Amino acid sequence: MTPWVKRLIFANIAVYLVQISVPGITRLFALVPAALLMRPWTIITYMFAHSTFGLTHILFNMFALFIFGPRVEQRLGGAHFLRMYMIAGITGGLLSLFFTPYASIVGASGAVFGVQLAFAMFYPRDRIYIWGIIPVEARVLVIIMTVMTLYGGFRGGGGVAHFAHLGGYIGAFLYLAWAKKQAPSAKWQAKVAGPPPSKVAIGDWRGVDINRVHEVNRDEVQRILAKIQQNGEGSLTSQERVFLGHFTPKDA
Repeated sequence: MTPWVKRLIFANIAVYLVQISVPGITRLFALVPAALLMRPWTIITYMFAHSTFGLTHILFNMFALFIFGPRVEQRLGGAHFLRMYMIAGITGGLLSLFFTPYASIVGASGAVFGVQLAFAMFYPRDRIYIWGIIPVEARVLVIIMTVMTLYGGFRGGGGVAHFAHLGGYIGAFLYLAWAKKQAPSAKWQAKVAGPPPSKVAIGDWRGVDINRVHEVNRDEVQRILAKIQQNGEGSLTSQERVFLGHFTPKDA
């Protein structure tokens, strides 16, 4: 895990342990959008608190952060990643003000949805395996989740803060657009594209044992190896080289 992903997961787990240890504290952390002016701290605290009725809520959010977060943080750098995460969570809370102003909202979902959107923008064709078996490209997953969020939000019910999720998408998109505009074009492109391919060592790709690659990554590894066979190692992008490097034999 990358540094800020690790810290955020730790912070969420720590707050959850406080929640289950101190009765009533969840109400102090929860965001009620209509009461934001009277409880301004909740626009931050709500995204670190989770439902204490079982582990599903926090486990799903932390697992998604673990899956999408490291590559996004590596791509953006720690400072940009943390700012985008927090802004996505804040915009999730603010959007809820217009649609569910009196709901009590907790959860990192808005912030994590923002990370998911950034992942899809940077790696649109990467496959995400739903329930570990259904492959969906990252860009398609965002479209599906947006449609589900809009449907669930306007349909109402279910106890899910759908508009906080959508707000997370909006916040991340706006932050990335702003950051790109603020930075010199060449500098930003280098930031989001990673180092030049020639600077990224991948090791002995001929020694990759495809049978030892987890099925979640196997198709992508096979695609990259096929690309090398067809066009040569020089045809790989920086991201492909970094990804393949995780599976090549390392010197002792």
